[in-house]
Amino acid sequence: MSDNINPDHYKSHPSGVECIQITEHQNFLIGSAIKYLWRCDLKHDDGGLEDLNKALWYIQREINRRQGV
Repeated sequence: MSDNINPDHYKSHPSGVECIQITEHQNFLIGSAIKYLWRCDLKHDDGGLEDLNKALWYIQREINRRQGV
């Protein structure tokens, strides 16, 4: 049975650690970037590019926030 709330691509990391165990200790933007980096090779068949670009978007937002932009 598939879990739409906590799907396998968040629980199947080779480390055995779940993504939420890491992201819940971060702010929203950093946690979101980590989430997309975490699953970049697990969800899509595009070599991870979609998720890497999403992570980059969140990272840039965090950089802008810290720079006061």
